[in-house]
Amino acid sequence: MSVLTPLLLRGLTGPARRLPVPRAQIHSKPPREQLGTMDIAIGLTSCFLCFLLPSGWVLSHLESYKKRE
Repeated sequence: MSVLTPLLLRGLTGPARRLPVPRAQIHSKPPREQLGTMDIAIGLTSCFLCFLLPSGWVLSHLESYKKRE
């Protein structure tokens, strides 16, 4: 690397560092209606079925994936 490389890189990225970043105006409020037990059970069950069940199936069949046929 040349001695001038850091100076050139600083010259390229200098203006980008000074750009203002807009902040999101996020305000939290209490929920309009409380979640019931059935809503929570349906949400947890759907998360389990969508994420944990397929990954568990792949992990349980890992030996068959390793075999070359």
